[in-house]
Amino acid sequence: MKNILLIGAGHFGRHIAMQLSQLGHQVMAVDTDEERINDVLPFVTKAQIGDSTNAEFLRALGIGNFDVCFVTISGNFQNSLETTSLLKELGAKCVVSRAERDVQAKFLLRNGADNVVYPEKQLAIWAAKRYTADHIFDYIEIDKQHAIFEVEVPKAWVGKSIGMLEVRKKFGINILGIKRLGKTDVSITPDTILSDDITMLALGEYNALQKCFRI
Repeated sequence: MKNILLIGAGHFGRHIAMQLSQLGHQVMAVDTDEERINDVLPFVTKAQIGDSTNAEFLRALGIGNFDVCFVTISGNFQNSLETTSLLKELGAKCVVSRAERDVQAKFLLRNGADNVVYPEKQLAIWAAKRYTADHIFDYIEIDKQHAIFEVEVPKAWVGKSIGMLEVRKKFGINILGIKRLGKTDVSITPDTILSDDITMLALGEYNALQKCFRI
């Protein structure tokens, strides 16, 4: 369990709060808007209405006590940038800030953000790749070159073992697990037989995955 500071309780911030709550973390939410604070209350441990660009207000929160500080302010980049910079000045261990454009990400990283999340861009990339290929059921980008795809088993692979197919040797791809009826099994071996009622979790370079699964 970690202590999390969440600054910005709009739509994105609220979704982060919900996920953090499900993971069992202690969350302090901050926003200037009372209505947004009320909306996020069911998912956080504490909440305060306040201006995160005010150094004294932030100092009073005890920034050094939080393991991660999320800055999810939207619609006012100046406030997001000032908040990010102040958090780092006040001893924040890890600052994760939201960006809405590439140029914002650059400024945030230069001014104290340890990491930047770019929800609109990341979702657009995921959706474009997920819904333009017939064989992809899910997609996680690892970096610019590598990804994990949840894919259907090619017809030619049905009834064969992972070891027999030599996927790693031929394509440079690792089969991390299989899913059946929504349940994931990662305890696979070279002897695991593939069937047409499962999907596979495959890790590799994007180009290799495209070639192997005709994505």
